[in-house]
Amino acid sequence: MSREFEVDEDYRFIGRTFAEYGRMFGIERGDLADRVILDCPGGPGSFTAVAARLTRRTLAVDPAYGPSVERLSARCRAAVDRTVSQLQRDPSRFVWDEYGDPETRGRYLRAAAERFLADYATHPGRYLQAALPSLPLPTDSVDLVLSGNLLFLYDDRLDAAFHVDAMLELARVAREELRVFPLHALDHEESALLAPTVERLRERGLTVERHAVPYEFQPGATETLVVSGTAGFDGR
Repeated sequence: MSREFEVDEDYRFIGRTFAEYGRMFGIERGDLADRVILDCPGGPGSFTAVAARLTRRTLAVDPAYGPSVERLSARCRAAVDRTVSQLQRDPSRFVWDEYGDPETRGRYLRAAAERFLADYATHPGRYLQAALPSLPLPTDSVDLVLSGNLLFLYDDRLDAAFHVDAMLELARVAREELRVFPLHALDHEESALLAPTVERLRERGLTVERHAVPYEFQPGATETLVVSGTAGFDGR
């Protein structure tokens, strides 16, 4: 997985802002107070940088972390430019209530990357290089896990076994709950791996619910998956 993440065309290295995260996952600033939060995969998003002022601790995990700020900055610029170019070629495939147009979407992506890069340079301890489905974190070591824009989105290159293993691992480190967004794949259809993954999680005794959120970019992708009952869960 870490090798594949080095290829932008396989897993695009773009991030989201703190405000976007709030809408994607259905969380507010008050939900973060005095909690330990994990963003996995964190990518070049600004959530960790902003949330660190609101939480007891915030940690981001991504296999792309580790290189210098200069190398990651160049990678971010290339990924954003490629993304905006693709959106400009076919904007009708997306819902623009959130951003208005591809250029504004690009400004959001660049703002997230800039905030990330500044925090990555000054607080490197918040950014851990690691890859799902195996995290070097103790069981129940964080309160809330947020996992965006990987699981279910890339179901054409991450198989069913990976999804189950990754979700079980994220649930293992979460003391309270895990939230995953989106539930749709790159083809804009709800992922075919969603139902069997949910079934496996429930078989392990976890509670899984779908919550509506005030965010839509992919048509119809307006729900986050909330996994609770994770306290003491050992991942097996």
